Amino acid sequence: MPWKPDYLTAVQAAEFVHATSASEAELATWCTAASRAIDNRCNRQFGKTDGPVVRTYRRPAAYDRVSGLWLLEVDDVQDVTGLTIGGVAYADTGATLLPDNAAADGVPYERLGFTDAPAGPVLVAAIWGWSAVPAQVVAASKLQVSRWASRRNSPYGIAGSPSDGSEMRLLARLDPDVHTTLAGLARRRRVG
Repeated sequence: MPWKPDYLTAVQAAEFVHATSASEAELATWCTAASRAIDNRCNRQFGKTDGPVVRTYRRPAAYDRVSGLWLLEVDDVQDVTGLTIGGVAYADTGATLLPDNAAADGVPYERLGFTDAPAGPVLVAAIWGWSAVPAQVVAASKLQVSRWASRRNSPYGIAGSPSDGSEMRLLARLDPDVHTTLAGLARRRRVG
């Protein structure tokens, strides 16, 4: 799986929306747009790097009184193969991957915990991202592409018929059901 993949193919989208007039290229564009909108909504992406990649974290660690650790927010990591911190194998650093039950819960690690505050920038090499795209992300992609497929037949963003009482304004934002579907996957925005 690549970094920042499309979470839905044009073929899957065509099947879901029962497309008859949308071209494959059009659907592929909507799949990419929906995928990036989901990334933005969740403040993370659901792909995975092919191998360990070094990233630099300059944001200072914050002390957490509950855990007694200095916490450094990092990008998502589910596969700890080849994980190093400052060029040292993770197992030899004394650092803690958090949250504690991430692997059992099928969610990524988002923070590193240190007993002493790290000095200066921290270089972390890891296979970044998710091992698999969560089912909710695929479902949300289908919903959003379906909305955009309907939008192309709705002049000025109005769907339905006023005479039938089914007129509806299509808002210029993610579908509300997409928000609901993704609620448990959203990562809080980092400050700084």
